[in-house]
Amino acid sequence: METLFTNKRFIRVATVFIALLSLLALSAIFGSMRGMGRGEFKDNQNVITITGHGEVKAIPDIATFSLTIRGEAKTVKEADAKVAVIEKKVLDFLKTNNVSDKDIKTESVSFNPKYESKNIMPCTQFGCPTSNPVITGYESYENITVKVRNTDDAGTIKQGLGAMGVENLYGPNFAIDDEDTLKADARKQAIVDAKEKAKVLSRDLGVRLGKITSFNESGNYPMPMMYAKTMDSVAGAVSAPAELPKGENTISSDVTISYEIR
Repeated sequence: METLFTNKRFIRVATVFIALLSLLALSAIFGSMRGMGRGEFKDNQNVITITGHGEVKAIPDIATFSLTIRGEAKTVKEADAKVAVIEKKVLDFLKTNNVSDKDIKTESVSFNPKYESKNIMPCTQFGCPTSNPVITGYESYENITVKVRNTDDAGTIKQGLGAMGVENLYGPNFAIDDEDTLKADARKQAIVDAKEKAKVLSRDLGVRLGKITSFNESGNYPMPMMYAKTMDSVAGAVSAPAELPKGENTISSDVTISYEIR
């Protein structure tokens, strides 16, 4: 009798426990349904994603050059002095051609020792024994960038710089000085394009647009052409400066916008 009573008691406890679990499960389900009615489950909402494109064209209004001045001598001081002589010629030339001081910038200054190894014994079939390298002199370098605001003078300045003994002359690099404004204009066009496409698509699908859930932008910003120093300019030729076409730069923006749909 005692065993039977115990079994009945266990069944009653188990039944009550199962009933409580059922109530908790139902409460969770109803809570979820209420949450869905308030739009809280963002990850499960339907969205549409639209891309838009915008672009602005402009004629470059600046030309930039980069150049290196190098001096070589027995000591660093003498090498620096040689660099200073060429630098003064470059600065005087640029000022004569109406390039402002604020548009001439020294990017870096450096020097390197020059080493040489000498044969300490006659060469044999196994090679030429040499001594430890010794410093025989120094090379001094100064790297300068120049911004020319009158792009029509780019050819003249390129030729003049090349005739002054500078090295690694690159340019002109035609660009737009206030490019950020044009980027913003291209972005606005791309956003308008995406919004118009979204309106048309929502109408065709028979849905209403909700709020924006994501936005992304990518741009295409052109790399202007660069001209290296020619052999004629190295030799200091006095031929007429070449005409350098500036062309037209295109700044574009591509946006991707996702909308909730209802």
